[in-house]
Amino acid sequence: MSFLTFLFTLTAHVLGLLLFVSFFAFLGYCAYVKYVHLKYDHIPGPPRESFLFGHSPMFLRTMKNDGLVHDMFLEWAERYGAVYKVNILHYVLVFVICPETVKEMLMSSKYPKDMFLHKRLFSMFGQRFLGNGLVTARNHDQWYKQRRIMDPAFSSLYLRSLTGTFNERAEKLMTKLADVADKKSEARMLDLVNRVTLDVIIKVAFGMDLELLENTSPFPKAIETCLQGMVYNIRNVFFQFFPKNWAFVAEVRAACKLLRSTGADWIHNRKMAVHGGGDVPKDILTQIIKSAQKEESMTQEDEEFMLDNFVTFFIAGQETTANQLAFCIMELARHPDILQKAQKEVDDIIGMKQEISYDDLGKLVYLSQVLKETLRLYPTAPGTSRELVNDLVVDGVRIPAGAVCIFSSYISSRMEKFFKDPLEFDPDRFHPDAPKPYYCYFPFSLGPRSCLGQNFAQMEAKVVMAKLLQRFEFVLTPGQSLEIRDLGTLRPKGGVVCAVTHRKHRGQ
Repeated sequence: MSFLTFLFTLTAHVLGLLLFVSFFAFLGYCAYVKYVHLKYDHIPGPPRESFLFGHSPMFLRTMKNDGLVHDMFLEWAERYGAVYKVNILHYVLVFVICPETVKEMLMSSKYPKDMFLHKRLFSMFGQRFLGNGLVTARNHDQWYKQRRIMDPAFSSLYLRSLTGTFNERAEKLMTKLADVADKKSEARMLDLVNRVTLDVIIKVAFGMDLELLENTSPFPKAIETCLQGMVYNIRNVFFQFFPKNWAFVAEVRAACKLLRSTGADWIHNRKMAVHGGGDVPKDILTQIIKSAQKEESMTQEDEEFMLDNFVTFFIAGQETTANQLAFCIMELARHPDILQKAQKEVDDIIGMKQEISYDDLGKLVYLSQVLKETLRLYPTAPGTSRELVNDLVVDGVRIPAGAVCIFSSYISSRMEKFFKDPLEFDPDRFHPDAPKPYYCYFPFSLGPRSCLGQNFAQMEAKVVMAKLLQRFEFVLTPGQSLEIRDLGTLRPKGGVVCAVTHRKHRGQ
């Protein structure tokens, strides 16, 4: 036998062995998927389209057709009840629409964030994304240490000191809108409020001035790319392996790298200022640095840990507030009576003042109702999840320990059983004397893991909206889409394009 023949025979045997091993590994995996199915098959839910891929083909088809997956989840909740399951490979997600269970699991610290979403958010397509930051940390002690360190940057005393910055940045938006009004052109409100909220978080959290209303920046596009990649990474675990997706996967990795490299530079410069004994602000960036506690002997993991929180606050501190503002403008433009009532409150409390004080914000009760109702219909972060530690029976259905439980504010906020005429925009639902929603409204989550920045976000939103209502009339441009776009966070699909004009006040 020649050497070539021997080599060919050996290669054929090795390939045959690999195929044999792969075949039995595949059979073993299929058996495991079947075992998982049996464990959850007593839970109601829509039929699986595929034994292996479960319901993910339905998600991808909906996304491809520019639909909203959350509407499908809502339809399933109305059809299958308070508990239903969704399958993706060997993963099972159990949707729970039950206020008592929301209270039990979200208000307690004993239910950790689940491993499925943790893995998909820790990194995207091999590039570290949110890592073990405040949103994703599963270990309670690790999370609690971060939260305790970050709390001073979100105290009421510190937030009160930010009112001036909120006013200053909002004034730049008003100047921009005044120019739009004078030119009788149109304003793409989603883009404008995106730039303002990003300007605010970069200034008050990281001490940088980018002036995004006047200057171009790669950050808005990088954030959108990361969020879009996050959706595909969660709903299609094989997304990165298809050649047609490789260009987009590369874009997502580059966007993640941009945010993390920017964070590394800003953290380094601030650390130099801290070590130099300079006067540094008590902002999020300073708190991120203090969280490492060993600035002089940092390990690589310590550096990554700081960057995790940088990216978390960079995205979460901007995206959700911008989307809330855009949806709020859209709904006020669609409801002239509500708009007029909100304008009257602003006129009565703010008048023609340019500087809105912290105390003024507390008096804008109806505007608060409008903003809360906006988040009810459009919870920009539509849900959260937890891992069940023990078997639990909900509405007569047993959910086994270890299950990933999904709690969707989008679903519960749009169900007739919790809100009368749920698709109607009605701020009076949140009147101070109205009954408070019982654990079916949680746009910032609930309990110990609720959003640390929710008061920050609502202060910022109030300042921007109060100034907008004080100065301008706005009318939606006909023909644009009023539907929702899903980028993990929810945003207006049409961009909220408005014709803007100056308000005429009494006596003018």
